[in-house]
Amino acid sequence: MAKRLGPRPSAPLKLLSVVIPARDEAGCICSMVEHLHLELRLNEIPHEILVVDDGSRDNTWELLTHLVTRLPELRPLRNNGENGFGRAVTYGFEHLSGDAVAIMMADESDDCRDAVRYWRELNLGYDCVFGSRFVKGGGAVDYPFLKLVINRLVNFCLRVVFHIRLNDVTNAFKAYRREVIEGCRPFLSPHFNLTVELPLKAIVRGYSWTVIPITWRNRRSGAAKLKLREMGSRYLFICIYVWLEKHFSRGDYRRR
Repeated sequence: MAKRLGPRPSAPLKLLSVVIPARDEAGCICSMVEHLHLELRLNEIPHEILVVDDGSRDNTWELLTHLVTRLPELRPLRNNGENGFGRAVTYGFEHLSGDAVAIMMADESDDCRDAVRYWRELNLGYDCVFGSRFVKGGGAVDYPFLKLVINRLVNFCLRVVFHIRLNDVTNAFKAYRREVIEGCRPFLSPHFNLTVELPLKAIVRGYSWTVIPITWRNRRSGAAKLKLREMGSRYLFICIYVWLEKHFSRGDYRRR
């Protein structure tokens, strides 16, 4: 198994941008943003929260525009183009101001306290911080059994194929220095397969990374957007693409 790269000396980070794609999340988006802002403020982390409304048909956008009047760190964005998780996240990347970025889900499944830990790890000099729900200290609450089985199978295959120790590649909640985002372009994934494309590209292209335990809780309102039947071939395509880069690009895209 390939070892993760250690931190490199780097300047302290100045601003954390949190990108949250949201589609029909009126039942939880306000509490998600408020809890995240409170946690970051209490830990004195300079931040902005970019919520990308990805074609919502409920009143998600109206709630965000109302919330911003009392929470200036919130920056609501509206993706008026083609929709999809990956497209919404990429749209957020185009508008961020921070030198570090975390991707979080809008359904409150991610623990806001882990965003604080991500920031601290990035400030140690790591380029990427990946969370795992399946290492000591991590956990997943109310994970649907079928999705759990498929998750563990897919992640086992990724560990073997890419020779990495990361065992939760498919988890969306990760954090990166901005230079990683720029160095992993162009992004090919319009949907949830971006959660695989971005970390695998970062690893293959030579950015430093570490793993910390995180906790996850199944959503309590709204409907899950990830459809396993639709995503299987898309995940496979991205994995093959990055594998081909790893073995045949002769290092053309690696960090210099």
